[in-house]
Amino acid sequence: MTNREYNVQGQAAPGFEEVKAEFARNFSQRKEIGAACTIFYQGQKVFDFWGGLRKEKEPWEKDTLALIFSATKGTASIVLAKLHSTGLLNYEEKIATYWPEFAQNGKEHITVRQLLSHQAGLVMLDEKLNIAELDDFDKTAAIIARAKPMWEPGKYQGYQATTIGFYLGELVRRIDEKHRSLGTYFHEEIAKPLGLDFYIGLPECISEDRMSEIIMANPLLALLNMGKMPAGIRKVMLNINSPFIKSMTLVKGYNPNKRETWRVEQPSGNGIGTARSTAYLYSILANGGKELNLSPATFQALNAPPEKPEKGCHDQVMNIQTRYGLGFMKPDPIFRFSDNSNAFGFLGATGSFAFADPQYKVGYAYFTRKMGYYGVNDPREKSVRQAMYRCIAKLR
Repeated sequence: MTNREYNVQGQAAPGFEEVKAEFARNFSQRKEIGAACTIFYQGQKVFDFWGGLRKEKEPWEKDTLALIFSATKGTASIVLAKLHSTGLLNYEEKIATYWPEFAQNGKEHITVRQLLSHQAGLVMLDEKLNIAELDDFDKTAAIIARAKPMWEPGKYQGYQATTIGFYLGELVRRIDEKHRSLGTYFHEEIAKPLGLDFYIGLPECISEDRMSEIIMANPLLALLNMGKMPAGIRKVMLNINSPFIKSMTLVKGYNPNKRETWRVEQPSGNGIGTARSTAYLYSILANGGKELNLSPATFQALNAPPEKPEKGCHDQVMNIQTRYGLGFMKPDPIFRFSDNSNAFGFLGATGSFAFADPQYKVGYAYFTRKMGYYGVNDPREKSVRQAMYRCIAKLR
C-alpha cells in the first residue's frame, strides 16, 4: 500500500527524510494503525507527521488527540519543575512539610525528590479509587495519605505506576498559592501561555470527534507475544499477585475510550494531547526552559544524572534495571532511548513516548493508539527515534 492509502501526511525538513521513511514503514511493515510524531531540533520543528486511522474508518487528522497513559507522568512532572523555579517547591524538602497529613505510616521523612524518583515505595493503597470520584480531591488525598511504603524510602526504587500522579496532584494543591489542581495549574500556567493542545482532565468543550480510539491488547496475543518483553517484566506480568499487576488496577472504572476517564485528573495516566504540542514542550525543556521561565537551577536539576538509591537501580516493581530523575525516566540499560544519560521523558503503555535531550537540543513525541506487546523498545517508536538520531549525526 502507498503512503496515500495509509493517509500519511506532514512535513519533514531537509535532512530528516529517513525519519519520514521509517514513519511510513510503521504502517506498511510494523502493523501501525494510527499515530503521529513530531520532532523539534535546536528549537525548530523539523518533523511533523501523522497517519492511519484515529478510529475505524476515520482518518487520523492533523489535530487528532491521543491518550498517552504513563507518558502523562512526564508532563505532570513539568508542573513540579515550574513550582521549583518559582521557589514554592524544594526537591529536598520533606513532603510532610507541605502536607502534614502525609506523615503517617512511616512516611514522615520522605522527600519530594524520593517521591519523584520512585524511591518512596508508595506503590499500593489500602483501598481502590473510583474514576467517578477522582474529582473529590479531599477524599483521594485522605486515602493516599494513609498508604504505607513497601520498603524503607531511599533504599530501593520501584515504579509507582498509578499512585505517583495523585501524590503530585495533592502536592500542587498544597503548594500553589491559588490551591489549584495539577491539571488546572498545567492548563493556566503552561498550556495556555504556550498554546499547547494538551490536557490533564479533558474539558467538556473539546469534542469527542477529535479523540483517537485506543486499541487495547488482545489477551491471547499478549500471551503469545510475551517473549518480546524483557525477561524481568515478563515475569511480573505473568504473576497476577505481583505489585506491578496490582498497582496497575488501583483505579476502578478506568476506560481509555470513555469521557468519564478523560474528564477527570489522573496525572499518572490520562493525559490527552497532540504529539506536536508535547514535542514543543519538551523542546523548550531541551533548550533551557526559557519560555517556561525555568530557573537555571531547575534546568540543571532536570538535566542531571539519574538518581541512585542506596541498594542500586533494580526496580522492585518492574523487575528490571531502571533510571529515574525528578519525575522522569532516564536512559537505562534496557530502554536506552538516548546515548545522553541525562535525557529525560516518559513512556506510555501503548508505546507512546516523549522526551527532551538537552545535549542534542531535541524535543520528541511519538503518539500511537494501538497497545504494543513490548513493554519498552516498541519497534514502531524505536525505529523513528533511531532514524532521527542518525539524521542528526549526519547534520552535525
